[in-house]
Amino acid sequence: MTERALRLGTRRSKLAMAQSGHVAEAVRRATGRDVELVEITTYGDTSREHLSQIGGTGVFVAALRDALLGGEVDFAVHSLKDLPTAEHEGLTVAAVPPRVDPRDALVARDGLAFDRLPDGARVGTGSPRRMAQLNAYARSHGLRIETVPIRGNVDTRIGYVRSGELDAVVLAAAGLHRIGRTDEVTDFLSVDFVLPAPGQGALAIECPAADAALVAALAELDDPRTRVAVTAERSLLAALEAGCSAPVGALADLLDDGQDATEMRLRGVVGTTDGSALVQLSTTGPVPTSHGDAIALGRELASEMLAKGAAGLMGERAL
Repeated sequence: MTERALRLGTRRSKLAMAQSGHVAEAVRRATGRDVELVEITTYGDTSREHLSQIGGTGVFVAALRDALLGGEVDFAVHSLKDLPTAEHEGLTVAAVPPRVDPRDALVARDGLAFDRLPDGARVGTGSPRRMAQLNAYARSHGLRIETVPIRGNVDTRIGYVRSGELDAVVLAAAGLHRIGRTDEVTDFLSVDFVLPAPGQGALAIECPAADAALVAALAELDDPRTRVAVTAERSLLAALEAGCSAPVGALADLLDDGQDATEMRLRGVVGTTDGSALVQLSTTGPVPTSHGDAIALGRELASEMLAKGAAGLMGERAL
């Protein structure tokens, strides 16, 4: 008898459908089974309030997790940066596929790079993390910008620039890559200038922990290098007791000497959204060889950041 198709739960947005489609194809190749996409609307998709007002943490994943636990879908695909750091009872992240570009990207009028934006430029973003770092960079380089909070999908956000309402918007490079729109980017923002959200550019494939056969099948898609890096980043976020909408950036780099990487550098930043104060630190150590080692690295850096006053810069904590 032919096995039934696996049901993949996904948000309805163009980006979510695109990234879920890539995962579906990879699962088909790995398992030999058909995969069908099941579109699910999350609270984060329907609410027009700013993420900090609706809680930020988990608003894009709760409905997908309910569908998993209710047996409506077999597995789900999340943007890892949207996933709460606490594990969800009954579910497991079976795979973290290879990460794509973790950087933020600028889409500006007239093809402008960030340093070439006009005085007083209006820059749209829905992220307090981006606001904090963009404003801090502008302050330190004698630039004057106004960061404007926005919501909406990629088309909506870029539309603000096309209509002239904003001079530029900042988006995740990975999302633009996955929907084939990197040609609209006018400037890729270096991670030395703006650290991404913890887990940015990576996906999480989640399924019921009790389905051992499915967990094992999905694990074929896991990339150990990406897994250890995002584990350290998310550990830092959790230790700061901050949620997805907090002004926290983090990136773990595996330092490759041309052979196998032996060291990993973890960088973290917390700041006020006006850019007037930042705590930015880094630590380097051996590449973690276990989940526990990666968690310990994140906690260590978070402890140093808290000692430097990071808690006072985060404002509203996750709900």
